[in-house]
Amino acid sequence: MTIGLTPIIDFCHQRGRATVTHAVIVIFLEFFAWGLLTTPMLTVLHETFQQHEFLMNGLIQGVKGFLSFLSAPLIGALSDVWGRKSFLLMTVFFTCAPIPFMRLSPWWYFALISVSGAFSVTFSVIFAYVADITEEHERSTAYGLVSATFAASLVTSPAIGAFLSHRFGDSLVVLVATVIAVLDIAFVFFLVPESLPDKIRASGFSWQQADPFHSLRRVGQNPTVLLISVTVFLSYLPEAGQYSSFFLYLKQVIHFTPASIAAFIAMVGILSIIAQTVLLSVLMRSIGNKKTVLLGLCFQIVQLTWYGVGSQHWMVWAAGTIVALSSITFPAVSALVSYCASADQQGVVQGMITGIRGLCNGLGPALYGFIFFLFDVELSDTDPELGSDDGKTPLVPGPPFLIGACLVLVAIFVAIFIPENHKLSDDRSPKSTTDIEPLLQDTVM
Repeated sequence: MTIGLTPIIDFCHQRGRATVTHAVIVIFLEFFAWGLLTTPMLTVLHETFQQHEFLMNGLIQGVKGFLSFLSAPLIGALSDVWGRKSFLLMTVFFTCAPIPFMRLSPWWYFALISVSGAFSVTFSVIFAYVADITEEHERSTAYGLVSATFAASLVTSPAIGAFLSHRFGDSLVVLVATVIAVLDIAFVFFLVPESLPDKIRASGFSWQQADPFHSLRRVGQNPTVLLISVTVFLSYLPEAGQYSSFFLYLKQVIHFTPASIAAFIAMVGILSIIAQTVLLSVLMRSIGNKKTVLLGLCFQIVQLTWYGVGSQHWMVWAAGTIVALSSITFPAVSALVSYCASADQQGVVQGMITGIRGLCNGLGPALYGFIFFLFDVELSDTDPELGSDDGKTPLVPGPPFLIGACLVLVAIFVAIFIPENHKLSDDRSPKSTTDIEPLLQDTVM
């Protein structure tokens, strides 16, 4: 009897100690809940905005991303003072709050998604949580595990959501997602321990630390940081736009069925897990950090160009493998930044890079939505379940993707000049503690 209870007893003993497992469970539940809503979200978006889906989707996601960019430094600074758990609870709650409104009131649903961006920085809090409980040499592995968990949560949830939607209707899918979100909130409240001990918490914070533009203003002070920052901006801007509109693009332009979209997400998710764990590790050891970044950017150009001109289903599936390969870029950039910065400058440079990514999360979706609207990409009203097409395939079905490929091409030219083995301390003296920014910034997916 006692032997059978051993795993439960061990877990109860470990509840008071923060572990990476806690972070992984929180991320998995949150994104699994949202993954279930992939099919219902596309439906309610079409029913609410009719022929302006791309534009409105871009604006909604853009507002959410920009609010996250504005609020992330403040949340980071406050969590350094008051601990991670309370802010983790807040971010999970506000991120999941719009879910039940998908069926109750679509207009309230989209409004809440927009304003929830002010608190929806779960990934950032999780990374800070992991940083608190891991040694420096363990951190990249732990970050990789969290990122892989995010991908894993999207492997099955869209397929499950599509099946439930087809069999029982969207209302049941929303109900299941709501229950999982509540479980996630309860898990954080009752079972997730605090990761930041009182003795190492900051005694206070300055409003300069809460200024999202403070880190951006300091980018130009160091040539290496400037090159990395420009590379991140030019590569992540199209990535953020692609992520915000891609499922809608597959449904409305390529005429994927909900089942096909779910299968596509699962395939890319599985391959991304392999790429970010096995492939990334091999590349970092064999060709080095900088060349891995350049290779990831090359993969990104290929897949963006492919989606820009390809309209056949087989082309979309083939390019999906390249999407997974391109997912190595940001982990490689993060490692490059870590290697370039000395120990006392990690918070500063990481704050700059993630601040730029947060800005892209606001600009990218709005840019893609506007380009789709500007090029008057036709949205077919045919039922995607039938897989029908009206035969009017535009010459360039995905203009934002081609423009994004051009931006990434410029990013490659910039990245070529990044020194691979270069310490920022070689250029500048160590900064005083008043210059150190909180590590926590918005990194979204």
